[in-house]
Amino acid sequence: MGQVTIYLEEEIERKMIDAAKSAHLSKSKWIAKLIQDKVANEWPQSVVELAGSWEDFPTLDEIRNNEGKDASREML
Repeated sequence: MGQVTIYLEEEIERKMIDAAKSAHLSKSKWIAKLIQDKVANEWPQSVVELAGSWEDFPTLDEIRNNEGKDASREML
């Protein structure tokens, strides 16, 4: 497992400590989770489970048909 050293301004460090405490995590685990969330390239399972849950959701063609027409552009 790799190690990383970071330097934080005091105010940012205080906010990070408070956030880690409220999440019931160590500072190291809180930062690791934050990084993991930022580099994740998959949708969370909770989002995947939402797919298809709206029965009346319009199709892409229906959405595009409701778009207005662009105004004519002026000649420059």
